[in-house]
Amino acid sequence: MHKDLLRLMRAERAVRLHLAVTLVAAVLAGLLVLVQAELLAGVLSGRFTAAALGAVAAVVGVRALLAWTQGVFAGRTATGVKSALRRRLLARLRELGPGGLAAHRSGELVTLTGRGLDGLDAYLTGYLPSIAVAGVVPIAVLVRLFAADLGSAVIVLVTLPLIPIFGALVGMTTKAVTERQYLALSRLGGHFLDVVRGLPTLRAFGRARYQAGVIRQVAEAHRSATMRTLRVAFLSSLVLELCASLSLALVAVPIGLRLLGGSLDLTTALLVLLLAPEAYLPLRAMGTRFHASMEGVAAADAAFAVLDTAEDTRRESAGTAAPASAGPPEIRLENVTVRYPGREAAALEDVTLTIAPGERVALVGESGGGKSTLLHLLLGFVEPAAGRVLVDGADLRELDPAGWRARLAFVAQRPHLFATSVADNIRLGAPGASDEDVRRAAEAAHADFVAALPQGFATVVGERGANLSAGQRQRVALARAFCRPEASVLLLDEPTARLDGRSEAAVVAGTAELARGRTAVIVAHRPAMIDLADRIIRLHAGRVVADTAGVEPDTGRRVAAVHGESGGEA
Repeated sequence: MHKDLLRLMRAERAVRLHLAVTLVAAVLAGLLVLVQAELLAGVLSGRFTAAALGAVAAVVGVRALLAWTQGVFAGRTATGVKSALRRRLLARLRELGPGGLAAHRSGELVTLTGRGLDGLDAYLTGYLPSIAVAGVVPIAVLVRLFAADLGSAVIVLVTLPLIPIFGALVGMTTKAVTERQYLALSRLGGHFLDVVRGLPTLRAFGRARYQAGVIRQVAEAHRSATMRTLRVAFLSSLVLELCASLSLALVAVPIGLRLLGGSLDLTTALLVLLLAPEAYLPLRAMGTRFHASMEGVAAADAAFAVLDTAEDTRRESAGTAAPASAGPPEIRLENVTVRYPGREAAALEDVTLTIAPGERVALVGESGGGKSTLLHLLLGFVEPAAGRVLVDGADLRELDPAGWRARLAFVAQRPHLFATSVADNIRLGAPGASDEDVRRAAEAAHADFVAALPQGFATVVGERGANLSAGQRQRVALARAFCRPEASVLLLDEPTARLDGRSEAAVVAGTAELARGRTAVIVAHRPAMIDLADRIIRLHAGRVVADTAGVEPDTGRRVAAVHGESGGEA
């Protein structure tokens, strides 16, 4: 059995119950074969009267009822396991944050959580019950055969291990080709999603037809991998059927000769002939269902690999609460270095700086200099490889992530809007916000365009805000931040990028109001956003190369002293 799936099933109480009923029903149905064979042999040989056929029919009916029960509870087991695994997988992906998710293609993750985990049905509804049956029924049949006819029982005992041996040999090949098939499926799903997302750009540059050819090649690779898997599956069925047929022939031929010679009575001969196939059948069924379930097992391996990676990289909370102070905190970075997996250069290197309570800091510099990494560091999405981040003197790694993020208001460069109403998009960070709170937040963010929408705040926006302009999406994101009045830290990642002058002015005005009374860290390129800052920190190649005071827009005077702490030259 799959060890990780077994641990998951043990952890889910409802799944444990459903699985237990499934296995018990499967085993009882298998054991009733002995009763059925005993009755049939007696009726056919004349040992029992025709009235025994009623008992045979009752046994068949009970077996049918057990098979129905097994099917129902096996389906519930599969549903429970897949739901639990998807919940854990989505929870881990949420914990990873943008930094951890960058290592995975979104299309492959979508394929894994959807079509991939659906492949576990064959494993949970077919293979697991067949393991229980194969572990009990052949032994029970052998015991009865030893009691009925020693010679036949010895033949079955010697030939029975051949089926699992050949099944294991073919199964190793099946596992390898199935993993390649699932990899091809994941690659197809990932590439297709990337192409669909980038279709406008591909059409603009005349590359859509070329990508259609690439998808055709990837789809052909998946078809070839699937056909290889089917060939191996058919080969395994042939091997198992041939092995079982030859074994049964070794039992049936001596039985017939001994029956003709008079050394064996008819009742025993019929009983052996009826029971011998039932000794091989559970093992053959287990082998066949093993091959059918391999795609789901490959998906489970991929899911648990993501969970294990997330477990290794995510920040483990020490369970302590966020800093007691509800006001703007002091944030201090002490010799912080951040490295991303697979990259030689550090995203941040030996950065030391202090952000005073209520201070507004602008991070400037060329793309790739480490500005967004610093924001992700404060959000808890990445951890420093060296150094530490202190919030009011407490190490950020020792704080409760949920408690810390409750104090944050974050406005991304490209905020994501969901396919729901404008009001629900605004109250994303404050689900309990009233309609009046949402309206006040929109007014503070200068999102006056909402009133002109067909249904106002009840208007459903397209996915990713497709029916809103960039400036409107950005003001909705600002309104989200205004809807979190308890937040004492404001983090903004180039909120005016790609905006026209009018939208930029509205966002800047809203940001100025939002940053009042909060510790603010603003990644900015535009002068209007930089002018909001009390202090300007320039990053280059992951190092702080300048740390200067801001300039008061109206008078041009310096409004803050130059800070001497930096991780590089000032």
